[in-house]
Amino acid sequence: MAVKDDQTIRDHWRCFLACGLIVLSPFQYGVDFGLIGGLQAMPGFLEVFGHRAPNTVIGWNITTVRQQLISSLMTLGAFVSSATAGFIAAKLGRKPCLWLACLGCVVSNVIMMATTDINALYIGRLVNGLANGYFMTFSQLYIQESSPAKYRGLFLTVFQFCTSIGTLLGTVIDFATSTRQDRSSYLIPLGIIYIVPFFLAIGMFFIPESPRWLILQDRFEEGRKSLEWLRPQDSQVDIELAEIKAAIEKEREMGSKVGMLDMFANPIDRRRTFLAVAAVTLQAATGSMFIIAYKAYFFTMSGISDPFAMSCVLSTLGLIAIIANSLIVVRYGRRRVMLMSGMGACGILQLIIAIVYDKKPGAKVTGQVIVALSSLYLMSYNGMIATYAWLAGGEIPSQRLRSYTFGLAAAIGFLGAWITTFTAPYFINPDALNWGPRYGYIWFPSCIVSGIWVYFFLPEVQGRTLEEIDEMFEANIPARKFSRFQCTRRIDLDEKGVASHQE
Repeated sequence: MAVKDDQTIRDHWRCFLACGLIVLSPFQYGVDFGLIGGLQAMPGFLEVFGHRAPNTVIGWNITTVRQQLISSLMTLGAFVSSATAGFIAAKLGRKPCLWLACLGCVVSNVIMMATTDINALYIGRLVNGLANGYFMTFSQLYIQESSPAKYRGLFLTVFQFCTSIGTLLGTVIDFATSTRQDRSSYLIPLGIIYIVPFFLAIGMFFIPESPRWLILQDRFEEGRKSLEWLRPQDSQVDIELAEIKAAIEKEREMGSKVGMLDMFANPIDRRRTFLAVAAVTLQAATGSMFIIAYKAYFFTMSGISDPFAMSCVLSTLGLIAIIANSLIVVRYGRRRVMLMSGMGACGILQLIIAIVYDKKPGAKVTGQVIVALSSLYLMSYNGMIATYAWLAGGEIPSQRLRSYTFGLAAAIGFLGAWITTFTAPYFINPDALNWGPRYGYIWFPSCIVSGIWVYFFLPEVQGRTLEEIDEMFEANIPARKFSRFQCTRRIDLDEKGVASHQE
């Protein structure tokens, strides 16, 4: 049974402060994507890393291979670092891993700003990806493990909000510098990347480590101090601590080891691992990285007037969708419904964009339709998929294997994003297949199949504590019955403050 929590947001101000600092991590990730996608449509950048192309709208282009590597090496690096998150987390806490991410981000940016050699740029992008993988994985783990159940959905909505506002900021900065005809057009945007790691690295000295991670390491007193800092003064900290400890001990009874293979060692952990991986991968299944990573280039090569301004419009509307979603996610769960609706909407919109462009490529009205439908697409993705996919994938893993399971889920999600960003240039680049918006034909069936999977397999855990989620999985409840299941396990404290487990 969950610890009763009737305190307000004001009562939880320290938890909001800590998690508010940590969400600078996805903001940094969003800024990077917003900036890099736009650089590939800037003449100042293309003069250094591209080639003249009189047949294109701006007279410059970049080879398909270079475009693939510049965009996809970041997601490849994120895949590698996320995949190793479980091993690193066995020795280091959430904060040290985020400090490593800050260091990697600064090193990568120094490389990218100092070089005019394409190979050095590739190295910088890969190192940047390694840092972003840690940013996205360990910031989510910290939020999941530190926030109370009633606000976990809100925090992870803010997580996606910061990703989108970062993307918007990166897009706006590109728009402001895109008319410059020298290297400053892309050096100024890259210089912005130093700001967030600086404030994040300093701020983490003033917040505690994740209490659940400390308890998992058998550092119970440190975990107590961390939880006391994060919760209001009159909270039932002892009960929450006892529940966390009891859940971890019960999981250890089921499987005493904690390692990569233990995610698949028994049917319960295996189910939770597959669900977490599949939930996070829903983002890649929409083909969203195609639009997020290449929107400025995509609009430019599609003949749309003022592509950088349209990219800003697209990012702004996506941000509005997340703000609207924040009014829904905490009060009304229904994550399965939102995900299914979002997958259906994204698939249909991609299909319509492809058909419209296929019938009248290059027409002015076609460009207007593409911008309008792309805006609706990004609103559907941000409002109904991006937040809920990460949220579902983060809540489902078991506590003792959380670093391994969520690290694997994030890694597979980044792998899917890498595949999209790596292959997209083959389809949209005029020097390759030159499909342009016809690329949507591929993503329509992907969205529909993913929506069907959500209906049959993804459980609803809105408003549940992580301990209640453990109980439901141990009871082997079918996915569509999770929302109605009544948890019976509870923790009582005797007169000496010792926990006893009750059913």
